[in-house]
Amino acid sequence: MACLLETPIRMSVLSEVTASSRHYVDRLFDPDPQKVLQGVIDMKNAVIGNNKQKANLIVLGAVPRLLYLLQQETSSTELKTECAVVLGSLAMGTENNVKSLLDCHIIPALLQGLLSPDLKFIEACLRCLRTIFTSPVTPEELLYTDATVIPHLMALLSRSRYTQEYICQIFSHCCKGPDHQTILFNHGAVQNIAHLLTSLSYKVRMQALKCFSVLAFENPQVSMTLVNVLVDGELLPQIFVKMLQRDKPIEMQLTSAKCLTYMCRAGAIRTDDNCIVLKTLPCLVRMCSKERLLEERVEGAETLAYLIEPDVELQRIASITDHLIAMLADYFKYPSSVSAITDIKRLDHDLKHAHELRQAAFKLYASLGANDEDIRKKIIETENMMDRIVTGLSESSVKVRLAAVRCLHSLSRSVQQLRTSFQDHAVWKPLMKVLQNAPDEILVVASSMLCNLLLEFSPSKEPILESGAVELLCGLTQSENPALRVNGIWALMNMAFQAEQKIKADILRSLSTEQLFRLLSDSDLNVLMKTLGLLRNLLSTRPTLCILANIADGTTAKELIMTNDDILQKIKYYMGHSHVKLQLAAMFCISNLIWNEEEGSQERQDKLRDMGIVDILHKLSQSPDSNLCDNEYCLALLQPLARHRLQLLSQLQGEFNNGCS
Repeated sequence: MACLLETPIRMSVLSEVTASSRHYVDRLFDPDPQKVLQGVIDMKNAVIGNNKQKANLIVLGAVPRLLYLLQQETSSTELKTECAVVLGSLAMGTENNVKSLLDCHIIPALLQGLLSPDLKFIEACLRCLRTIFTSPVTPEELLYTDATVIPHLMALLSRSRYTQEYICQIFSHCCKGPDHQTILFNHGAVQNIAHLLTSLSYKVRMQALKCFSVLAFENPQVSMTLVNVLVDGELLPQIFVKMLQRDKPIEMQLTSAKCLTYMCRAGAIRTDDNCIVLKTLPCLVRMCSKERLLEERVEGAETLAYLIEPDVELQRIASITDHLIAMLADYFKYPSSVSAITDIKRLDHDLKHAHELRQAAFKLYASLGANDEDIRKKIIETENMMDRIVTGLSESSVKVRLAAVRCLHSLSRSVQQLRTSFQDHAVWKPLMKVLQNAPDEILVVASSMLCNLLLEFSPSKEPILESGAVELLCGLTQSENPALRVNGIWALMNMAFQAEQKIKADILRSLSTEQLFRLLSDSDLNVLMKTLGLLRNLLSTRPTLCILANIADGTTAKELIMTNDDILQKIKYYMGHSHVKLQLAAMFCISNLIWNEEEGSQERQDKLRDMGIVDILHKLSQSPDSNLCDNEYCLALLQPLARHRLQLLSQLQGEFNNGCS
């Protein structure tokens, strides 16, 4: 069985293989079982802390032989245990080592070893599995391939503190989404792990805590279960609160805060509960202090950002806790020239990961400024903040760029800042550059922010139009990503609102009638709403005609609509739609088409009568929905199909001109 390293590495390693390395492998084939055992023990001692020796032995074929001995019924339990220990040591080397072990199908062999009655052998197999599964090169799905594995691991939890530690660590690393959460939950993970939180072993308590954090993340079912679990007479949230007290290790405080945060976001704990407001939130703010290690500051800020993201009151509380807004400014200054770090390895590590601090700061600023105008003002007034955000838009790290765009998007919800700080720093320029070539995750947020910059009162609207935004946005409407289609059409809708005729013509020319019809048939409700909003803004600003795609032959928008049965049937369909806003938008289109003061109105009214629009309006006028009948909109349209503009149009204009994303 081939278990060699990748070719370039194999060539360099083979040239350095020593006679002693060969000797270790040769001894594995000795006919005397005792000599084989001693050879494995000697190999174990030789590879500890020696990555070069580990690579040599892998290249020489030690792994297949060790796995053979581990699975042989004739091998003694002691020999099997020592083989598992050596394999675990090899796995603790480089990622290439782990890949080689995986190529040799080590996981099925170790899982089979867990069926042994011998506890020491089981612990050795679990320790090796823990090392392999915590490697980033190991697919988590390998744990779930055999349906008998998870229930067997649950049963092994009671065997020893080592089985508890290793199994919980395996679970926490291999639980990567709702499917994995469901499997573990259905096999009794909550009940089997809860009592481990009171273990005498700190390592067991920590791994159990980490398990609960990954199980609860964005999972209402697990979170609602956890909130009612009793351990030694105490509810689980109370145990988590005790674990985030200041006298506990930082790792424990952080993980407990994450558990409570995830349970809160999943709806199991109220946002105004004391355990959130007085315990979890202050704990996470403490983690943002410059006294904490880099990874602690990153995790603290990102978890706090997630906790407060949807709740304005938590945002306000966080913003005035321990000068958090000013504290986050230090994230951009790290490490400083007078850094207190004396450990060279730590300094080197932090220099390589300093971008993670900037990413975390942007995320937390975005959450803090999501709703409150005063908080946004404080953030922007923080030293050099706008410059830092603009710089962040061009960082090499995709994650930092994404976080910077999200922060900018959050701040762009402020009318005042759009008119002042955003204009002073010409934010639209780097944003347009981001939109030219970026992954979808960045495009979604950046295009959403562009919607705000294209609002009527934004000073950035004109330069954005001049920079070729129309074609860019029309391109987004053709994306396979629904969020990008929504943002593209939304931005065009904002652009067309009370715009000059030339801008409307440019939009229609770039968008094309075919694409407009496709958008009207889109399966995404938000795309439909924004497309109807765009049509309204193109048609209803003044009693003038809008030119459509085929502008050269003088075809008008109203003529195009009236001669195209597809779009007329769409408008008719939306008049009877279950979504009230869609009905209102369709009725708005009808109002514009039949307005008496425009040429051709009589012919348009006749055609709409023949289509059965009058019958639909009769039904809507009797609707119990106040939005459809109380304002007498339908009744007004039923009169000679609208002799004058209705007073309701101003109300509808406000309803659909809410362009801020």
